[in-house]
Amino acid sequence: MTPPADPTLMTAKDLSAVIQARQISCRDVMTAHLDRIARFNPAANAIIALRDRNTLMAEAGERDAQLARGEVLGWMHGLPHAVKDIAQVRGLPTTLGSPLLLDNVAVQDSLIVERMRRAGAIIIGKTNVPEFGLGSHTYNTLHGVTHNAYDPSRSAGGSSGGAAVGLALRMLPVADGSDFGGSLRNPAAWNNVFGLRPSAGRVPAWPATESFISQLSTEGPMARTVADLAMLLSTMAGRDARAPLSLEDDPSLFAQPLAGESKGLRIGWLGDYAAKLPMEPGVREVCQQGLDRLATIGCRVEDARLPISREQIWDTWLGMRHWLTMNSLLPFFNDPAKRALLKPEAVWEVEGGLRMSAADTLRASAQRSALYQAFLGLFSRFDMLVLPSAQCFAFPAEWDWPKEIDGTAMDTYHRWMEVVFPASLVGCPVISVPAGFGGALDLPMGMQIIAPPRQDLALLRLAHAYEQAAGSVLGRLPAVLG
Repeated sequence: MTPPADPTLMTAKDLSAVIQARQISCRDVMTAHLDRIARFNPAANAIIALRDRNTLMAEAGERDAQLARGEVLGWMHGLPHAVKDIAQVRGLPTTLGSPLLLDNVAVQDSLIVERMRRAGAIIIGKTNVPEFGLGSHTYNTLHGVTHNAYDPSRSAGGSSGGAAVGLALRMLPVADGSDFGGSLRNPAAWNNVFGLRPSAGRVPAWPATESFISQLSTEGPMARTVADLAMLLSTMAGRDARAPLSLEDDPSLFAQPLAGESKGLRIGWLGDYAAKLPMEPGVREVCQQGLDRLATIGCRVEDARLPISREQIWDTWLGMRHWLTMNSLLPFFNDPAKRALLKPEAVWEVEGGLRMSAADTLRASAQRSALYQAFLGLFSRFDMLVLPSAQCFAFPAEWDWPKEIDGTAMDTYHRWMEVVFPASLVGCPVISVPAGFGGALDLPMGMQIIAPPRQDLALLRLAHAYEQAAGSVLGRLPAVLG
């Protein structure tokens, strides 16, 4: 393989191959990515806490020296990587987008960062997030707004908005993110990349103050190709004894070829649930294009009905979200001076949690369990389930959040994201795949494909087959890239 003049245009897997074949140096790869960041990041504001260029070039030189000695750390050897500003990177600030954590310099790496370093990645900085990761719009008073790769006047989504834009603008080969309520899926949809929320326990989290109850959030990979996504998952995943609910499966499974048979797979379109949600005109039409692609690769697409009401799903989500979010924010809330620096949505979450009784909490968990059983019932008839990845196209970047969709008022900062909550609540693996472009401004939209519990590999294989049919959509670059 002959590397192109610009290595930022390569897939991460191909870039890894030419680095290890010593057809391109790690220093040249680092130079190309830092030059691209210097060109595009001032307007996009996706990457923050960027480390000193000379230091990064020296680290890239060390990777080259290792290769010269025949030493390869792993598939990410020499790849520049920026970590979502939720995870800890030793020596860098972990701000979570909050001025309250401006001086919070990490003294250790998060587990996923430790694993990516071990695979050879060079950590160049962090990617921007909403304050405390709350909401699907990446803006905060500390670092500012991250702008959509396809229309800088629009939101990047969130909370992995910086990661998605860094990928779409080719400033990063792959990216990590995390997902509580759509944070790997919504920004992927709005920036025309792939985002995978893995099965619960697939990617263990450490350090963690609590390891048994806080299961709704998970870290996961983002990429421009499914093969790159799977490779990063193979690095992030794997059992760790400190995370008692982490899965035992060998993560190298995800590094194998993804070719598989999609003909005859039964795909359930959860149209009845989607029909109850307000959707911006054009969203369903773009997702229909995605469904048509599934049909062209041999899948049987049929309507599926979720036997749990929209109202019960929302009630379940609200209870679980309040309770779990309150736990992390309460120390700030209890200090009046720090509470004044919290954004209103954070205060609202804590106040909602404080109003809950133990019985309310258990009821929310019981309703979540019922939703899981309902999904199992659907998976007895369907191999995969499908929903849109978002209810609206990217909204203006100056908004806090959309106050209405298609004439329906949104009563909370995340009401407009209901479409992603079911998959979060049941802990199934779910991927956002690019579906196409639409709406009044011809913006990107994605489609969620949800697999049965722990069927991450089957999900990646279907997404890989879908990718082959979606070539023109994936080939449409942001205008700034020409």
